[in-house]
Amino acid sequence: MEKRWLAHYPPEIPHTLDYPMKTLPDYLRETAEQFGDRIAIDFLGKTVTFRELYEQAMTFAHYLRGLGVKEGDRVAVMLPNCPQAVISYYGTLLAGGIVVQTNPLYTEYELEYQLNDSGASVLVTMDLLYPKAIAMKGKTAVKHWIVTRMQDYLPTIKKWLYPLVRWKQKMPSVRVDEGESVHLFRSIVSRLETAPLQVAIDPMEDVALLQYTGGTTGHPKAAMLTHHNLIANTLMCAHWVYKCEKGKETVLGILPFFHVYGMTTVMNLAIMQASKMVLLPRFDVKQTLKTIERTRPTMFPGAPTMYIALLNDPDLSKYDLSSINVCISGSAPLPVEVQEQFERVTGGKLIEGYGLTEASPVTHSNFLWDGERVKGSIGVPWPDTEAKIVSLETGEEVKPGEIGELVVRGPQVMKGYWNRPEETEQVLRDGWLYTGDIGYMDERGYFYIVDRKKDVIIAGGYNIYPREVEEVLYEHPKVQEAAVIGVPDPYRGETVKAFIVLKPGEECSEQELDAFMRERLAAYKVPRLYEFRSELPKTAVGKILRRVLVEEEKKSLTNRQNSP
Repeated sequence: MEKRWLAHYPPEIPHTLDYPMKTLPDYLRETAEQFGDRIAIDFLGKTVTFRELYEQAMTFAHYLRGLGVKEGDRVAVMLPNCPQAVISYYGTLLAGGIVVQTNPLYTEYELEYQLNDSGASVLVTMDLLYPKAIAMKGKTAVKHWIVTRMQDYLPTIKKWLYPLVRWKQKMPSVRVDEGESVHLFRSIVSRLETAPLQVAIDPMEDVALLQYTGGTTGHPKAAMLTHHNLIANTLMCAHWVYKCEKGKETVLGILPFFHVYGMTTVMNLAIMQASKMVLLPRFDVKQTLKTIERTRPTMFPGAPTMYIALLNDPDLSKYDLSSINVCISGSAPLPVEVQEQFERVTGGKLIEGYGLTEASPVTHSNFLWDGERVKGSIGVPWPDTEAKIVSLETGEEVKPGEIGELVVRGPQVMKGYWNRPEETEQVLRDGWLYTGDIGYMDERGYFYIVDRKKDVIIAGGYNIYPREVEEVLYEHPKVQEAAVIGVPDPYRGETVKAFIVLKPGEECSEQELDAFMRERLAAYKVPRLYEFRSELPKTAVGKILRRVLVEEEKKSLTNRQNSP
């Protein structure tokens, strides 16, 4: 396999890296020793230094060991972005445990499934989520609940005002009584037990994280990511952003840490590089703009919908975003129009990257500075990462320009799926990870994603890739967000339907969009159906959920067929 992309690497980025035999907590300890007084976390104005972060994580680890957690035991962390999430994550790893990242938005059904699948014995959560968490008692292997409160890490004034905020937002008041199986986070970390723990961890083989996939087909599966997998991907990221200086950067942490993208590009990278993390528990446009102006972040990993929302805020011009130098967009395709506009507003660089849960997650991205950026491309493979396009029919590597499935190989690729050997064999073959994404590589070695294998629309015998249609829709000046799916059609088999969110204050007809699209796309690719909405369903990281739209369409079709 010819690695054409290596010719484009700037000299500052090595083709291959050295990977020390360390665990993730080793980096936290080293950063605390070298940059102990530097602020590690800014949470709504409350700050935590790297020394304090390490001491509280170690204290948390001692407490877990006291609860019986040993090497390989699973600890579920169900928290939004906050200091407690970082402390729990690294505290679990310091204790030798395996972190199970759990989405706070899960229903009881989803939570019960994940806890049973992972076999977690401890669940760390927020008081507002406690009723859902304690409902797992007797239904799962969880024996201990560690509960924290938002105000535990708020500045003094905000801590006093928090009850008023809860009242205004009609947030329920939840009482949590400490007991044999229920433990209060603030009581744990106040103990300050910081003596090193002796745990036996093999970074190459031992799993650090069970990261569940989105569950687009059937139940979610847990990717087993080792310490080596996660360290390798974080080191790759550090080398890719080589102009960012250790101990001097500030990273905006809106991407949730329970998603692997935010975990690697914000949390783990910040720990490794001694960068300040500015954490927000959820994405809110106004709060984000105010936070950027207050904290002056230099790095902003995000998702396209975040950048789109900021650009379309009517008060955008009132805020100074000029501190932002580096943005890597992931989790969904980045429309070219959004990239160009965001760079004009901030003066920084916004590039598209690509990855998946099973690869810790990043495998590709465009160059930020000295290398060429190719619009519409996911860029080139990261150091030590190989990639190729293989035929959907034969599995053989295809020529540049030909469409097939993207497969990748590298030290960031997962060990396998937790307790699913058959499904592991389906996606891991001879060391290659079969991504399920359709794309191609050009003559120079740049890669392009056309779409997910399962999202391809086949209409009248033609293959139509939703991303291509969405890119054109985003060029329309009145369109804020767009999603394209295939819907049943009695003549064509499938036809193209577009879901549209217009920019605030705009009006647009189907006829106007149709005329716009027909000027830019072959007739068979042009949507035959349009639906205007106020918002589109999204994941926690802002990725538009096409599968939800597909399910809604199926349900609507069934209802129409069953109606008299």
